[in-house]
Amino acid sequence: MTGRITLSNMVFYGYHGDLPEENTLGQRFTIDLVLTLDIAQAAATDTLTHTVDYTRVYAICRETVEKDRFKLIEALAGHVIDRVLDACPIVEQVSISIKKPSVPIAGILDHVAVETSKSRADRLPRTGR
Repeated sequence: MTGRITLSNMVFYGYHGDLPEENTLGQRFTIDLVLTLDIAQAAATDTLTHTVDYTRVYAICRETVEKDRFKLIEALAGHVIDRVLDACPIVEQVSISIKKPSVPIAGILDHVAVETSKSRADRLPRTGR
């Protein structure tokens, strides 16, 4: 039985961006994360060890946003996904949306966002050719 665990609207303060001001002043980042996994055993046993401890996933997101630095939110997204896949072997796919509300654009907009996903199979080395 496939299921999805969603962590919505996580807000962290980080120093990501290509401009010096972004790296000095920092800004808020909002993250939505969807974990796809087989939840059959967790549903049958009602045991945390058979699923994902989402407090651990939250901690990974927080640490990555608040301690690491990237010029691009695309790189931040990829790093978060890889860390979650490394820490949670039961997870088959991670989808992420990162919103950057304080973008240095001379105009009015709510935020800039990147959305991407990666499955565990995408991480396997390819053979042949």
